[in-house]
Amino acid sequence: GHCRLLCKPSALAQHLVRSLGRSAALRGEHWPWPCWPQLQLLWQLLQPPELEPVVARELLQLPDAGLVALDWLVGPWGAAGGGGGISSPVLLLIPNAAGKVTGGLLQLGLRALERGFIPVIFNRRGHNGCPLTTPRLQPFGDPGDLREAVTYLRCRHPSASLLAVSEGSGSGLLLAYLGESGSSSRLAAAACLSPIFRGRDWFEAGMPWLYEWPLLLHLKQGLSRYAGALAEVVDMDRLLGSRSLRELEETLFCRTRSRPTSWESYWERNEPLRDADEAAVPVLCLCSADDPVRGPPAQSLPRELFRSSPYFFLLLTPHGGHCGFPRRGPGRCWAHEAVLEYFRAMAEFLRTEERRKGLPRPR
Repeated sequence: GHCRLLCKPSALAQHLVRSLGRSAALRGEHWPWPCWPQLQLLWQLLQPPELEPVVARELLQLPDAGLVALDWLVGPWGAAGGGGGISSPVLLLIPNAAGKVTGGLLQLGLRALERGFIPVIFNRRGHNGCPLTTPRLQPFGDPGDLREAVTYLRCRHPSASLLAVSEGSGSGLLLAYLGESGSSSRLAAAACLSPIFRGRDWFEAGMPWLYEWPLLLHLKQGLSRYAGALAEVVDMDRLLGSRSLRELEETLFCRTRSRPTSWESYWERNEPLRDADEAAVPVLCLCSADDPVRGPPAQSLPRELFRSSPYFFLLLTPHGGHCGFPRRGPGRCWAHEAVLEYFRAMAEFLRTEERRKGLPRPR
């Protein structure tokens, strides 16, 4: 399908090339609308999942008494587990930065459930119906809450491999977590669908109104539910009157009543790739050259990172839009199959290396 893998040469890279090369997801007719990425984006945002999943919600209390929600996908069949056993891999799904759980993300979770994974969606404070118990939301690249969720998942499933996949702007959170945690991330592998690599540039450049306005309205609708609590720390009139995602982000996290900070200082602490050199977990980033949200590839893709780091892999396709990657037939998104094949290949490579070196599996 004219996909290219950009990475630093290594044994892992060779294994990944062979595995993805055999994958049916990367062959055949992928793009019914190759010349209209905006239509692909609209389809991705509006399409419902093929089957409505059954979700079991669990609220996790954080050290400051805040809450995040973990939504366990138990399938459209009403039976928990979907075939996953006690040591089945746990797949952590991270929605975009607006907290919108798209039909595409749910479809990926269902596909994973069918293949024996245990999928769970991470919902930030105040997102997707998660109660906001403290007047604090999660900044764009602050991985503190995600770290608590990963620690909990590791304690709940101590013998299972823990994997993570993010969608769109939610990748900023996953990339920041991998860089900040380094070899202590507790993840076996990660993947990012249409990630936003440079957060500040993305907010300052803006996006097509077709994408920005629905997300802006979605965020305002969620924030308005907590207007009383948030009024203690931010100017709610200015917040709800924001005309761009940048203005909303700046009002929410920089122009606070208690600890105001500059836009520059905010991004020094929240750029997704600020600690990318410390990442020690294989990460597959699946991007399309015609992504209308991320921006032109020459400015928005950190190609040097993929050439220099042995842990970052860029699967670049000429068409696919933003998180769309459409195809005809069941599944509708070939990127989901590619991500699941990547996780299978990673597990196979790690087992081979353990046998070759005679190393015990880490507890």
